[in-house]
Amino acid sequence: MGVRITFATAEFAPLVSVGGLAAASAGLVSALRANGVDVDVMIPDYGPDVFSAAAHDWVEIGDAIEVDVPQWAGPASIRRVDHRVAGLVHLVATPGLVRSHPYLQPDGDGWRDNSERFLRFSRAVAAWANAHRPDIVHLNDWHTAAAAAATDPDLAVVLSLHNAAFHGATTGEWCTQIGPRGNHYEWWGGTNPLTGGIALADAVVAVSPTHADEIRRPDGGFGLDELLRARGAAVSGIINGIDIEVWNPADDARIAAGFTADDLSGKDICRADVLTELGWPDDAMLAVAVSRLTPQKGLDLIVDIAHLLGDIGIRLVILGAGGRSEEQALCAAAEQHPHHLAVRIGYNETLAHRLFAAGDLLVMPSRFEPCGLAQLQAMRYGTVPVATAVGGLVDTVVDLDAHPRTGTGIVAASASAVDLVSALHRATRRLGDRRRLANVQRRIMRRDVSWAEPAQQYIEMYQRIAR
Repeated sequence: MGVRITFATAEFAPLVSVGGLAAASAGLVSALRANGVDVDVMIPDYGPDVFSAAAHDWVEIGDAIEVDVPQWAGPASIRRVDHRVAGLVHLVATPGLVRSHPYLQPDGDGWRDNSERFLRFSRAVAAWANAHRPDIVHLNDWHTAAAAAATDPDLAVVLSLHNAAFHGATTGEWCTQIGPRGNHYEWWGGTNPLTGGIALADAVVAVSPTHADEIRRPDGGFGLDELLRARGAAVSGIINGIDIEVWNPADDARIAAGFTADDLSGKDICRADVLTELGWPDDAMLAVAVSRLTPQKGLDLIVDIAHLLGDIGIRLVILGAGGRSEEQALCAAAEQHPHHLAVRIGYNETLAHRLFAAGDLLVMPSRFEPCGLAQLQAMRYGTVPVATAVGGLVDTVVDLDAHPRTGTGIVAASASAVDLVSALHRATRRLGDRRRLANVQRRIMRRDVSWAEPAQQYIEMYQRIAR
């Protein structure tokens, strides 16, 4: 049975990409389309500042289409673009969406009307779905969850939770405006897009099986655990994949030399390339981290242990951006320990590829991690993750000490300085021998981290819940 999907998301790579949501949305849609699924992608029309680069790679199709929405959400219209990489995408215009950044003001704070901006977008998505009658309306995170309030109950709804820590909650009067089923969105006197989306969706999907369990516990549900438990079997977890064409060390033009699991010599060249650029000798394991610099990701722990990196036997380079305090603290630590720690602020796609290709180890001490993409990207390039036992990291990183023949990394018991130091010591002890390291590198490079299997799981779910 074929299915038609209306797929709504706030981010979609490469048109607009702030975090993992963009890559996950684009990767799933690409895999679904490769399996013959008809997908209408709906993203906010953020305007020329956000789309300046992407617009060079798309062609607009036809005239803008007016969308019938209530006065508070309109006027609303949709323009269709055919993007060279992303394919057909529907850009949804509603009041307030056009900004210089999807979420953030120039000073780094969120736009004060973010919740209302995405409530209007969600209402337009619902109107489109009601008019075009797909088999499934697939919503992603809080930015689109309010669409379920106005979606025809005859249409099946899927809600993917990429990061349940963010709810988009706003004032209570919106419950009476967002749609006929807006009462499901009342939350302690306010309006919470996620609570209503969870209550109304036919299927709620976390982006890893372990995280699906975590968010149903009081200590991991961000206040949503009781509601999620009440949904019973409607809540499940499907691990994300990555685009293995984009993340392919065999023919990656961004890295110093290509390599495969059968021939790792190019990885040695990539490693030497990065070490030379940093001015570091080849006398320790090279660890890398590519991450947002936020408390969730745990890289603030490096500040506390930077003075121990030499004793552990690693040199670490971090690429990332995030909170100003995290950035400043890591940069200060790098200045104090320049021979073992380097920090590059910002996100540079080319440098990310180069670091994954060069690294012996990936450092990923997340405090929570719904799925995680960096560990999948790193393993694709033969870089062994050192990660905490949370969320999708549990589902993708198997401890080498506990499972020497099948392990894929080193698992820290918790996101603490003590446990991270212990995990790094274990990594250098087990993998310091280059031949042993190469065996593990070949193993993790041969893992299937593509979207092939996750896409099949989504298709089976769509077919199960379609009306």
